[in-house]
Amino acid sequence: QVQLVESGGGLVQPGGSLRLSCVASGTRYSFNHMGWYRQAPGNSRRELVAVDITGGSTMYADSVKGRFTISRDNAKNTVDLQMNSVKPEDTADYYCNAFQAVTPFVAGGNYWGQGIRVTVSS
Repeated sequence: QVQLVESGGGLVQPGGSLRLSCVASGTRYSFNHMGWYRQAPGNSRRELVAVDITGGSTMYADSVKGRFTISRDNAKNTVDLQMNSVKPEDTADYYCNAFQAVTPFVAGGNYWGQGIRVTVSS
């Protein structure tokens, strides 16, 4: 069973930095894409923060462009999110996501971590 485990969350002051990490286990195959989503307190919607697509493409939410950077290690099946110049509106539960397409060798699936809280406050 594929499992995603996030780490690195916590309390950070506005303007500060934080690095989130996600490790995937339970598969020896890489993912088609890995990324981060977030869900703000009191908001039922989970929004895309950043995604790294196999082949070198990355996508960012407009609200984090220039501040957040996603990086991925396919060999280790890990994905990190470097968060700089954080703002109070970045406060949310952050979820690691990984998608693996179905192939003759891979069952495939869309996987989620448990989520990790990031609080931006002075």
